[in-house]
Amino acid sequence: MQSTRTFTDKIFLVLKGLGMGAANKVPGVSGGVVAFVAGFYEEFIYSLQKFNGKAFKLLINGRFKSFFRYINGVFISLLFFGMIISYFSVSKLLDYLILHYELYVWSVFFGMIIGSIYYISKDFEGWCTKAYIALAIGIIIGISISFLDPAKENDNLLFVFFCGMISVSGMTLPGFSGSFILILMGNYVLLLVDSVNALYDTIFDMISGDFSFIDNPERIKMLKVLTVFTLGSVTGLVTFSHILNYVLKHFRNITLSLLTGFIIGSLGVVWPWKRTVFQTNPDGSFVFDSSGEKIVENYQRFLPKLEGDTFLAIGFIIIGVFIVLALEWYGQKTRKIKQ
Repeated sequence: MQSTRTFTDKIFLVLKGLGMGAANKVPGVSGGVVAFVAGFYEEFIYSLQKFNGKAFKLLINGRFKSFFRYINGVFISLLFFGMIISYFSVSKLLDYLILHYELYVWSVFFGMIIGSIYYISKDFEGWCTKAYIALAIGIIIGISISFLDPAKENDNLLFVFFCGMISVSGMTLPGFSGSFILILMGNYVLLLVDSVNALYDTIFDMISGDFSFIDNPERIKMLKVLTVFTLGSVTGLVTFSHILNYVLKHFRNITLSLLTGFIIGSLGVVWPWKRTVFQTNPDGSFVFDSSGEKIVENYQRFLPKLEGDTFLAIGFIIIGVFIVLALEWYGQKTRKIKQ
């Protein structure tokens, strides 16, 4: 699988990683959808579940080349390289666009979800009573999640580990946004803002030769939180991939129906016409995170008026649909070349 990849394939793998990384960063959008639509979801799950006892033995015995081949290393490393680049580039651009053009950004994502639903369902031939029930369950769960009230922040390390396991579902389960789940669990700011900022500050201090952060209990606490969250994420990624690989092999139609339901249900989360509700103190003043940004608590959704902005937003929804169709076209072309 690795040896047949051309240089162009490798470039596109990095670009796919960029897309997954950007999608995972946005509350309401799932990187798993990008993997699904771009045609590499099953290879992604297959590769992740290769992180098992056999891989560990190969690594411990120093058989690094065999380990790299066994885990489909070229695919995984290029994909994650793209995700890392995305976190420091594309996701920053997305933060800016959401801040200044929120309606249009959400509209593009809404269109991409619609396009994804079309893509997944158009060639699906396994419809039966069980598949329809799984679809309905997926839709209900997806919609229900979008209307839940967030919990309070909790820095208990066991809960943080659990947050890592659950939030990584956005990478493995299309339709489940890891970022949005962290908002609902109350730990989005703690885990994706405050702890990450603490890491940035620590790296900058170490480069500058300043190690005084060792005596800063708050900084050490944030670094512990980030470490435990990362461990939870890795554990969740490997665990979910094993489960998904099994159910895709043995219950493919029902699993794909359920995942389609999740994606349909996620339309409630990415509905473009919504007002952001920020956390406030008892006196009505806003609560700010360590970056000085207001903390998102939830969203109030509403039906738009038929005016200029609405028609422009609909245009961006159509653009979102076309982005997915372009990804589908590339995915089909890639599969034909490999055959």
